[in-house]
Amino acid sequence: MSLDPILDGKRVLITGGTGSLGQVLLRRLLSGRHGSPAKLIVLSRDEGKQHDIRVRYQNKLAGEDALYENFRRRLEFRIGDVRDYASVAAALRDVDMVFNAAALKQVPACEYFPYEAVRTNVEGPENIVRAIRDQRLPVETVVGVSTDKATKPVNVMGMTKALQERIFARANLELPGTRCVIVRYGNVLASRGSVIPLFHEQIRAGGPVTVTDPRMTRFLLSLEEAVDVIMAAVAGGRRGETYIPRVPTARVTDIARALIDGRDIPIRVTGIRPGEKLHETLISEEEAARAFRRGDYFVIQPILPELREGALEGPGLRGEYSSEHGVMSYDALRELLVQRDLMLPSDGRPVARAREPELLR
Repeated sequence: MSLDPILDGKRVLITGGTGSLGQVLLRRLLSGRHGSPAKLIVLSRDEGKQHDIRVRYQNKLAGEDALYENFRRRLEFRIGDVRDYASVAAALRDVDMVFNAAALKQVPACEYFPYEAVRTNVEGPENIVRAIRDQRLPVETVVGVSTDKATKPVNVMGMTKALQERIFARANLELPGTRCVIVRYGNVLASRGSVIPLFHEQIRAGGPVTVTDPRMTRFLLSLEEAVDVIMAAVAGGRRGETYIPRVPTARVTDIARALIDGRDIPIRVTGIRPGEKLHETLISEEEAARAFRRGDYFVIQPILPELREGALEGPGLRGEYSSEHGVMSYDALRELLVQRDLMLPSDGRPVARAREPELLR
């Protein structure tokens, strides 16, 4: 049963829909929890993952889960790249809503290949805006998925994501029929490329577990909670606003200790990688004056005054929102990891492949 019918009858495009977030977002949209979309289109350049997702859905059709009913009619896969304007323009035809989850997100890789990050993280969003504008497409909503690294950026990944945010926010001035909003969040628990799968692998191999700096802290957010932020922005976001989750934080060394769980495995400090931050920041000190609470989320008003709709809905924040503040105790962190089925059993095997989106199990 639909809890919030905001997607009823909508034709939805997910760019980067075969990534960790894209897959969980796709499953959520197929679940009917937010209504019944008329069409879900996945645009990505990974034909292998598209095939895997398609086959796994087909194999589940014989089951009783209503999630997989009529997927042939509703789910469409398109090979393409957000870097390519023609691919984007073709995919946007007859679409009501766009979730831009396509990204180059590995911090060191972006440092070594900065222009590749620009092409995906900057030119990709610009292609979406340009296609809607130049072809006068009746797209109702665009959601740009951003990252904590866009706040006070010190690395290429963050710089390009900060530009994505500004591109989508500014697009509201030239796309009168389209609402563009942004979601920004930090480290996603156990997503591809994050620290927990790395620690699992190192523990299974007998160690050592590598930590780049013992002072490092990170926000802790699950993929499902990341999708919650996206859907909250769709439901309540105004033009140019940025939605941010309120989530716990932890020291990376505490995460390593909890996952080691008493095993005779050392922790080795390796030094900060190119472009890596000590702490994640989701709202900067400068943005705090434009930030306020809306329900379970923080919201930042757009930087462009033409897009602001009146005064803040509540008191502004007193300072930046950083993972450095309010760090969880070790015991609370371990309990959270247990609740999320992210601990390793005594034989070193991963727990039910918990780091993977359910639809790929």
